[in-house]
Amino acid sequence: MTLLHCACVQLRSSDVVHENINAASDLIKQAAAQGAKFVVTPENTGFLDIRPGGAKSKVVAQEDDTCLKALSALAGELNIWLQIGSLAVRGDNDERFANRSFLINPNGEIVACYDKIHMFDVEVGDGQSYRESKSYKAGNKSTLVTTPFAKLGMSICYDLRFPELYRNLAKAGANLVTLPAAFTKVTGEAHWHSLIRARAIENGVFILAAAQGGKHADGRETYGHSMIVSPWGEILAEAGSDPCVISAQIDLEEVEKVRARLPSLHSDQTFMLEEVTLI
Repeated sequence: MTLLHCACVQLRSSDVVHENINAASDLIKQAAAQGAKFVVTPENTGFLDIRPGGAKSKVVAQEDDTCLKALSALAGELNIWLQIGSLAVRGDNDERFANRSFLINPNGEIVACYDKIHMFDVEVGDGQSYRESKSYKAGNKSTLVTTPFAKLGMSICYDLRFPELYRNLAKAGANLVTLPAAFTKVTGEAHWHSLIRARAIENGVFILAAAQGGKHADGRETYGHSMIVSPWGEILAEAGSDPCVISAQIDLEEVEKVRARLPSLHSDQTFMLEEVTLI
């Protein structure tokens, strides 16, 4: 068996960075004390502020980010692998930011990054207008990391609605995919469980989904319900709406067993579209 004790940290990030660093640090320490060797935090770990211009004063270059520095150092102190779900990072040649996820090794070093590809530009009917692309620049590369414990694919929040990303990661060898997120309450209640289980089942991968949950200072309400889901679609651990830690011990060998039972990756076919017009 190839066992991994993993955990998801659920936050309710405010618009005050140092408060969020403290909240995340406390829960990461709690996860490590429970035995977790790989911990994932949510999207917008550093702060959550969708008000017009709200993010601008808080975003700095990657090398100056206090949340990144503090949580990287904490990973080294605790001797764990940590994925900081996402931080807003100032770009060099674009006024827009990157929504960037960071994988930190037990030495406290950044070993991989992923910039969110799919921007959340929607009207979901909750009284808020979401135009992520106004402030953030979409990434253009998927990320697969070969670690000592898994072949890790990285995704962020709205990426969940684009199955091709997960299929490509699985075909490239991913057996574990992370999903830091800040799903709205409206979309979470409607789709969160269904989409995560579908991505896990159709690709035969474990999914660690670390979420924001509750009412935030900017008026946004996020769904929470962080989950750890097996390649068979079983929910191994699930949170409610409040900040907390969920954890599970997963066996990565289950991935190959499930894929042998349901070889959808092997059976996947390319095909042409024949369009028939009757009017």
